[in-house]
Amino acid sequence: MTRSAFPVDHVFAPKCWANSVNLSLLSLLTMSTEATNQDRLSNAIQSLSRNNTEPPTSVPEQTTKKGELWSYYLYYVGNNGLAGFNFGPSQFQNLLFLAGYDPTHEPFTVPCNNNGCVLPYLGKVRDVNSIVLLTNGLSFAIQAMLLLAIGAWADYGRWRPNITIFFTLLAVCISFAWLGVDTPDQWRAGIALYILGLISYQCSLTFWTAAFPGLARSLPEVQKSLSEVKTRNKSLESHANFESLSRNRISNISFTVCSVGEVIILAVMVGILKLLKSDESTENNTKAFSVLIAFSGGVWLLCATPWFFLEQRRVGLKLPPGTNFLTVGFIQVYIAFKECMKLKQTLSYLIFYFLMGDVLNTTVTVIATLQNSVVAYSTLQLTLLLIVGIAAQAIGVYIFWLAQKKFKISTKAMLSFNVFWIIILTMWGLVGVHTDKFGFKHVWEIWVYQLFYGLMVCPWYAYSQTMISEVSPLPQMFLFFALFSVVGKTSAFIGPFVSSAIITASGNNNNMPFAFLFGLSVASTVFLLMVDIEKSRKECDAFVEAEETRKAFGTDM
Repeated sequence: MTRSAFPVDHVFAPKCWANSVNLSLLSLLTMSTEATNQDRLSNAIQSLSRNNTEPPTSVPEQTTKKGELWSYYLYYVGNNGLAGFNFGPSQFQNLLFLAGYDPTHEPFTVPCNNNGCVLPYLGKVRDVNSIVLLTNGLSFAIQAMLLLAIGAWADYGRWRPNITIFFTLLAVCISFAWLGVDTPDQWRAGIALYILGLISYQCSLTFWTAAFPGLARSLPEVQKSLSEVKTRNKSLESHANFESLSRNRISNISFTVCSVGEVIILAVMVGILKLLKSDESTENNTKAFSVLIAFSGGVWLLCATPWFFLEQRRVGLKLPPGTNFLTVGFIQVYIAFKECMKLKQTLSYLIFYFLMGDVLNTTVTVIATLQNSVVAYSTLQLTLLLIVGIAAQAIGVYIFWLAQKKFKISTKAMLSFNVFWIIILTMWGLVGVHTDKFGFKHVWEIWVYQLFYGLMVCPWYAYSQTMISEVSPLPQMFLFFALFSVVGKTSAFIGPFVSSAIITASGNNNNMPFAFLFGLSVASTVFLLMVDIEKSRKECDAFVEAEETRKAFGTDM
């Protein structure tokens, strides 16, 4: 799974991680002009050819058409995460709160209040926030195994468009199913919809994202540039930079179209909430959640349909000999991990990526559960918060990129600066362990958090991915991205499991997981500081030369 969307399991934060797929490619442009040279590109051609992939000097058969490209942008507007990633999880927690009871009284005699809120779940009475985290972990565990098994199908054969359609339709059906789940006694059904909604959203985004490189490579201007390389009128390195610029343009337009489209959708939702009078009663508010989820699903289907028909079925990579669609994903990750052990800098970053990814994924999920409680699950408040978050993330990621471009700051330095603010985020929550005055306990903090997260934290999802490319051998880049993707999926479900256990063991102190997350964030930063980019480039170049004779990336394992 080489070009998947990157995992993060926050429940009601801006969807910057998905948009960062685009920004990470934008950042790759800066990286590629620094780290790539003619020799490495030549090595890439030889290695790719040896692995039965399409060499970069062959012109793609299909040409990307304007309608196809804009249908790609439009799909992203529909697949905005509002159904399965934002309102779905919030409705799930809302139903748990309404169905739960005060733990200081007999079960189900006193409704949830400031004394806490618990429910029996998986053989134990648990705090509702603990239940959300545990269920979230289960969802990402399933995602990890599923995408490990079928994620590589995005690269091989012609399966990918069909898989995108399947998961999109599944996600839309789940969105509409929420219309039948809008009372507290249906919280168990909410568990199923919550898990399935997250899985279908993540998988559809993963396989849609995988279409991006083919679209960019098939642009008419890129094909023309490639033809000039074949006729020796342009160098291969110049063509690589030109293609990067083209990818950058698509990325920026995609990000802009999605952001504008999502704000419009949220504005319409505000009108829907006014019509439903969601603020007048708990019942109205609960029904409004389900209506918003269904509306998001309908918009998704409307925006996705043109892409289903206009996307051209481009030929993927050929399966290596001795593999099949059921084994290629596991073999791909196994090879990448085995080879990664020989690259010290890459291994150090892999450890950091696993630990810090776990920290951030879990931190934002814990904050989201606190946020829902603080705003009393108000659909209107959550919608307005999301609008602010989207605006903040757009400003944040571009400020980071412009600063990097203007002052020529390295990717590692930008990532280190970003990591500092992630540590601050865990400290913010840690303060709330022993006080109610601070630590995501007040509405004003939630508004500040949305701004802080968008401006200072969101760039993580771009720079952490760009760093992968800086510490990976260019010819085997797709294998190493597959490895990091699986590592990211794994960290996405471990953290919520641990945090759920911590909440239960601490007597339902919902801020206690921040103690674990703060310590882990500091420890993981040590591995980032150990990474030396210059040493990594030398290691990767030596690695590529060794692979020319050893052919470790063949299929004779």
